[in-house]
Amino acid sequence: MSKEQTSKRRNWNQVGPYLLVAPALIYYVLFWIRPVFRTFLFSITDATGRLSLENFRLVLEDPTFIPAAQNTAIIVIFSVTLEFVAAMALALLINRKFKGSGILLFIAMIPMALAPVALGAMWKTGFTTHGWVNSFLTYIGFLDIGEKIIFLSGESRFKNLLLIILIDAWQVIPSMMIILLAGLQGLPKEMMEASYVFGANRWKTLRRITMPMLRPTIQTAVILRLISALQIWLTIVMLFGFGRVPVLLSRVIYYSEEVPNLTNSFRMSSTYSVVIAVIITIVAVMYLKVSGAFGRKNGGERS
Repeated sequence: MSKEQTSKRRNWNQVGPYLLVAPALIYYVLFWIRPVFRTFLFSITDATGRLSLENFRLVLEDPTFIPAAQNTAIIVIFSVTLEFVAAMALALLINRKFKGSGILLFIAMIPMALAPVALGAMWKTGFTTHGWVNSFLTYIGFLDIGEKIIFLSGESRFKNLLLIILIDAWQVIPSMMIILLAGLQGLPKEMMEASYVFGANRWKTLRRITMPMLRPTIQTAVILRLISALQIWLTIVMLFGFGRVPVLLSRVIYYSEEVPNLTNSFRMSSTYSVVIAVIITIVAVMYLKVSGAFGRKNGGERS
């Protein structure tokens, strides 16, 4: 190889990697960093462009802010707990690879394949007074002919949140289950077999062997679900509108899409977005701290 060819190859080795990542970098700058920076800038400036925390004061004094934060917290706590327990049970069941486990996995994955808008429309048509849920309950004899359950009355906060948690769990359990199932199938079976040889039953093997070894996978599944649960809004808006069961992210959509002509609509929407980002960051860091993720090296060993 001549000196000129060697020089060209050396130059390419130095510049080539930067050229290859340049399209992705430009994409992130234009469509992620720039909007995020613009949103943050709007949240900390007033209408005249001066730095101000007035937008944060308006958000905190918004009459819907506290109910939206409470509803979001309730949905996150109970929905993520329910989804983890159900997903873990399903993953353990399917991992036993009994006859028909493939069909059970296929059926369990169906909600994951449906778009959120389609799910919202499906449950909206189902829970109306003359929807298919009441028709089904009448068909199986649970309701008398002509009797109806008013699911979407919006009068009971507990009933509304319970309905949202159940719908969200039905939709999200498959995605959490598939992460846990992948983690279970990657565990060495020799450890479980050894525990049975030494007299441990299934519960003790699960508690003392399987769960500790599965902890990194559980942390990944739960942190992804926590972040996703804090961003729930579409199904709620499709079922109850913007006012009856407010959540934090629905306030962003409300100010940007429902009342875009107010003088401070975009700044309120931007400030809500920043508040949600801060809350998600705090919750994620707290969970990782409590779960011990910061104190572990690769492979799950404590540092």
